Amino acid sequence: MSELPLLAKELDQADELAPLRDRFVLDEVVYLDGNSLGALPAHVPDRVADVVRRQWGELRIRSWEESGWWTAPERIGDRIAPLVGAAPGQIVVGDSTSVNVFKALVAAIRMADAGRDELLVDATTFPTDGYIAESAARLTGRTLRPVTPAEVPSALGDRTAAVLLNHVDYRTGRLHDLPALTGAVHACGALAVWDLCHSAGALPVGLDEHGVDLAVGCTYKYLNGGPGSPAYLYVRRELQDRFDSPLPGWNSHAEPFGMSPSYTPAAGAVRGRVGTPDILSLLALEAALDVWDGVSVDAVRAKSLALTDFFLRCVDEYTEPGRVECVTPVRHAERGSQIALRCPDAGEVMKRLIARGVVGDFRHPDVLRFGFTPLYVGFRDVERAARVLGEELA
Repeated sequence: MSELPLLAKELDQADELAPLRDRFVLDEVVYLDGNSLGALPAHVPDRVADVVRRQWGELRIRSWEESGWWTAPERIGDRIAPLVGAAPGQIVVGDSTSVNVFKALVAAIRMADAGRDELLVDATTFPTDGYIAESAARLTGRTLRPVTPAEVPSALGDRTAAVLLNHVDYRTGRLHDLPALTGAVHACGALAVWDLCHSAGALPVGLDEHGVDLAVGCTYKYLNGGPGSPAYLYVRRELQDRFDSPLPGWNSHAEPFGMSPSYTPAAGAVRGRVGTPDILSLLALEAALDVWDGVSVDAVRAKSLALTDFFLRCVDEYTEPGRVECVTPVRHAERGSQIALRCPDAGEVMKRLIARGVVGDFRHPDVLRFGFTPLYVGFRDVERAARVLGEELA
């Protein structure tokens, strides 16, 4: 009989983050899809009900001032800032990840030195990032050059204007070296733009420490902001006066209620705003971020690595040799907070896992993807998931 169930129980009992599970609405399933959509924090429904019934229903237009609606994008940005290693005043929340990628890329190209006519993009990126990079290159008259993160240092040169990279590969869970790659980009005189969708809330990022120029990220994965919750844009303080958004709007105007026909950008990260904020989603996100109160990102990272290590050990014991192949790097320095397993019938296997209460997801053509959110995933969850996987693969 395997010792893994007993070991999982002991690990859960020693887990300092285990009490955080009570902050979420969870049922009997093992939820390993938080890298697509985070679980619901238990207090959010009541907070959203207050926004709808009182702030909107009773105060109505007065809530822009009295309920702090107008300042929400910056206020919530400052809540996200410590989770990605940024000081206050550099993150604004609003719009989608895709829109913010577009803003960041075009602004980076506009800030680049004259004569830099090439844009590098991660060739393995989430497809939308690639689509937007191609559009930004066409709009600005630049040449787009897709390269893998490993190829970036050798691809950089005096023609490079900006580089768009993913901190964690969405498909494999590979963690890329943000400090080293940012340093290489800067050494050639270009700007670094990072997509943090699969790292923010799962591991330390260090935007300020490593001198990242611009960054974007979603809030509905490890930050648990809810389906379609607004994304965020980070603009390094030293670049804010030069940040020239390709989507200027009345919300980012120096005098938004002046209704001037000419545009004068506001100071600071507010320049990243465009139009009227999505208040319901914004305030649901703000409430969701309360679960991070008193939580150390370093502790989250330590548990993430322990969970993924334990999952790989369980998979190794519970599955037949050669039945699955792990495509996520084993080395901690190269691993995000997910495990991707390749198997020929992955789509059907995932359907059967979900039917048995183990929820991960499938990536075409043959990848089983499991996300480990340390705030609410425990070691007994991990053991159960691997055991059920082994049974379904047998």
